[in-house]
Amino acid sequence: MGLLVGPIRATFQISDTQYSLLAGLAFSLFYAVMGLPLARIADSKSRRNLIAAGIAVWSVMTALCGTARGFWSLFVARIGVGVGEATLAPGAYSMITDYFPKTILARALSVYMIGVTLGSGFAYMLGGVVVAYVENMPEVTVPVLGTLYGWQLIFFIVGLPGILVSLLMLATVREPARKGVRETDADAIPFAEVMSYLWQRRQAYGGHILGISIFVMVVYALNLWGPTYLIRTFDYTRSAAGWTFGIVMIVAGTTGLLLAGTLADAWMQRGTIDAYVRTILISIFCLLPCALAVGYVTTDVAGITAIGLAVFFSAFQGGLAGGTLQLMTPNRMRGQVIAVYQLFANLIGLGLGPTVVAATTDYVFGYDAAIGKSIALSAAVLCPAGGYLLWRSMSAIRVELQSQTSPS
Repeated sequence: MGLLVGPIRATFQISDTQYSLLAGLAFSLFYAVMGLPLARIADSKSRRNLIAAGIAVWSVMTALCGTARGFWSLFVARIGVGVGEATLAPGAYSMITDYFPKTILARALSVYMIGVTLGSGFAYMLGGVVVAYVENMPEVTVPVLGTLYGWQLIFFIVGLPGILVSLLMLATVREPARKGVRETDADAIPFAEVMSYLWQRRQAYGGHILGISIFVMVVYALNLWGPTYLIRTFDYTRSAAGWTFGIVMIVAGTTGLLLAGTLADAWMQRGTIDAYVRTILISIFCLLPCALAVGYVTTDVAGITAIGLAVFFSAFQGGLAGGTLQLMTPNRMRGQVIAVYQLFANLIGLGLGPTVVAATTDYVFGYDAAIGKSIALSAAVLCPAGGYLLWRSMSAIRVELQSQTSPS
């Protein structure tokens, strides 16, 4: 939704802060909450079928965003998108961990997360073309739906093809056997038992989950406000901003994921059991000066370079944060533990990250062109806070990783 800030704000007469609630909180609230019951299904039933159903739901709800008549109807549609997407992480992380041995798991998870960077990048590029075409279109009258603005048609264009992806998932993906689980273990472990397990190991799980959740506030803010930064700071058109930021996501995001996975696997093969966490800490340390530069560079080349490097380092955590939890956790709890992680990472990271930047722009600086400074100020606080929590939990994480070490 990063390219639609202007059209949606103009149509519904809302502020940056309200827009951030549509893009962040509306999606993340039910994405996070629904992940818990859906994860129980992922821990005991077909993960492939669960993901396929979720793809169909979020595709239809994305299209329904195009029927919104105001802030609250779009808010409700975004909730529906979040419910559908809540199926993905618990099922996908669990399946991938069962597909691949630990020696190459980091790369496997990073390749999975490349789907996010490639999808986001191509969406911004395609969106730039589509926005350029439809933003000046007159209102269109559609049977049953009534009169629609040009930007509303974009939701139909990007949403409805997802139904075909759902069918493709059913036709081509097989359900892997669960590692380390007897066939007689048919039922998922009760959620209360999972929470008790996490509470007894709260230094490891709590530090990891909260540290990552605070850090990804910056990640989500960069991804949502990146195109708007180019538009407001350097007077890019929406089409040019979409193409530029899309290329940044594809090149920098994909390279960051692959490098992080390769580095973490190399460390793991040398016996560094907490390699995933170390790699994430490196990325936090390196991202901070890049995000700070976003607020103070004066040319578009410098701005694109700064935001490109920030996206590059922000991608490191993509597969490794959830991968750490998979390696720390018994198989039958993995889906539910990932759902707990998603609950915090999305409520805090996606729910608050874009809104913190928007509120800083609206209420601290007070003018739209300060979006770069808002990103820089937010990163200056959030990166050290998230990194510190993660660093403090490392010794406890190592204990949990060692407890789950077994031949794969």
